[in-house]
Amino acid sequence: MKLPFEKIRNVIAAYIDVSDEEWNIYASNFQLKKFKKNELLLQAGAICKELYFVNSGLLRVFFVDKKGEEHTFHFSLENAFSTDYESFLKKAASNYSIQALENTEVVSISFETLEAGYRNLRDGEKLGRRLAEDYFFLFGNKIRSFYTESPMERYHNMDLVFPGILQRVPQHFIASYLNISSVHLSRLKNS
Repeated sequence: MKLPFEKIRNVIAAYIDVSDEEWNIYASNFQLKKFKKNELLLQAGAICKELYFVNSGLLRVFFVDKKGEEHTFHFSLENAFSTDYESFLKKAASNYSIQALENTEVVSISFETLEAGYRNLRDGEKLGRRLAEDYFFLFGNKIRSFYTESPMERYHNMDLVFPGILQRVPQHFIASYLNISSVHLSRLKNS
């Protein structure tokens, strides 16, 4: 029988060793939440109070510019974390919204639970550092790609960064993530 927090435990176990006793105490504060397709988990302007781990489904992190246009910043597939880290850590208004692009189940972790894990898990601080490093590398690579890769290269690399994403996400979100128009994306795909 699969346990509700088995997937997140497997991901965390790839970073640190966690005893069953430690895990049972830590995971007792997690919450399972389900969101319907297109439902918002976080609305820009609100304070992000949760870190999400995607058990199943797909999340999109996006922002709206001054012209009212949406820009997709990131996708979170299964076995990945998602949040607006700045809002979550600083308890400040979020610049981003988080939307379920499919019916999605997440493990929700509050700030207090995350902090308790840092303090109480034997390697909790190491876990926090390793997750922050991965987040830093992920977004550093995204920024670098905008300066060093063509839109076609970025398009082809999306499937490496987000396996299967090109079949799961509407084309206008793909174009938005690549920072090109849908028309430009159509031309790229047909060339």
